[in-house]
Amino acid sequence: MNRSQLFEQIRKKKSYLCVGLDTDLQKIPKHLLSAADPVFEFNKQIIDATHEYTVAYKPNIAFYEALGPKGWESLQKTLDYIPKDIFTIADAKRGDIGNTSSLYARAFFEQMNFDSVTVAPYMGEDSVKPFLEFKNKWVILLAHTSNPGSSDFQLLESNGRKLYETVILKSQQWGTPDQLMYVVGATQADKMQSIRALAPEHFFLVPGIGAQGGDLEMVSKAGMNNQCGLLVNSARAIIYASADKDFGKRAGEEAKKVQESMEVYLQAKL
Repeated sequence: MNRSQLFEQIRKKKSYLCVGLDTDLQKIPKHLLSAADPVFEFNKQIIDATHEYTVAYKPNIAFYEALGPKGWESLQKTLDYIPKDIFTIADAKRGDIGNTSSLYARAFFEQMNFDSVTVAPYMGEDSVKPFLEFKNKWVILLAHTSNPGSSDFQLLESNGRKLYETVILKSQQWGTPDQLMYVVGATQADKMQSIRALAPEHFFLVPGIGAQGGDLEMVSKAGMNNQCGLLVNSARAIIYASADKDFGKRAGEEAKKVQESMEVYLQAKL
């Protein structure tokens, strides 16, 4: 999916919501455990209930890898079920030397046909560039994340810049705003305006809304650009809104609430 197609979905749905499919067998409703594929059955009902309110889905690959071959099968079935006009994110956080990165890129872009994959920048340009060689595919580079340990490295300073700022500026030499996004945690909303100044045209993937306590209003007002430029992720607050048979309905209700707030912020900006 290219940039104009993604922006068209945002305008059409009046939403920049990304639903995280962090599907945990220990958290899904118990009645699903008797299904042939409980993970896919859960994801299917979540997608059915939320697709009109969201522009992206983000499976966290670890939840599927942990289940072995059956987990990969559930993941592929989920991808195949997602409507084709919705952006897909492989939250895999890959990052290795060049030839290994090339194989990771082929796995997620060619074999599984994700639109994007999250990538760790620590090993530098040659670990990221292989992901950028695929047309209409996106790298979502970790920049400033929401976890408590983010300060261990991301806030270290050198030559007057914090490490995450250097990552953002340096990586813009590798790819364009049409193929490169950044992960910026919602709990870093106080820094969102300064981060936007470093990357005025790029999309940001913003996790941390909902269960992690991120402030959607602050993120939207500080981070939005003239093409929205945001994909705001919510996982637990939506997909685990209920542990009963009404889980799909409740997930749809929660997604709709977020979409309605996003519509207000979009109208104010665009």
